[in-house]
Amino acid sequence: MSGRRRRSRELALQLLYQNDLAGTPPEEMFDKTEEFATARPEVQEYASRLLLGTLARRAELDERLSGQSEHWRLGRMPVVDRNLLRLALYELIYEDDTPDAVVIDEAVEIAKKFSTPSSAPFINGVLDGIRRTLFGPRPAGEGGRRPGAA
Repeated sequence: MSGRRRRSRELALQLLYQNDLAGTPPEEMFDKTEEFATARPEVQEYASRLLLGTLARRAELDERLSGQSEHWRLGRMPVVDRNLLRLALYELIYEDDTPDAVVIDEAVEIAKKFSTPSSAPFINGVLDGIRRTLFGPRPAGEGGRRPGAA
């Protein structure tokens, strides 16, 4: 399951990047992106859910990110980092079936793969800061799950 989820996140990041740079609408990306078209159905489903959710809430996500990432305006961030933060923040807030620690760890690992060496610690700090602001300290023994999360 985790391999499929990682692939979904990477694919959603690729599509967010494309949307950010070229303004390509989701439907066109789904049709014309080979990696999406050839992905397994469960990877496509989760990637599209993450992409559409992130795009639908982009203004809210950007506002939260701007408040947390002092000294780094979103427009100055590398495009990969900006979109990875949006994606992970969407998953952190709206996808309750994944523990917070897993969402953050996945974002850090994807940053190590696709961005600069300094991106992983930056992404970790921003996401953990927002997580603490939104949900408080992580209770012992709960593995980073928010109350009510499955």
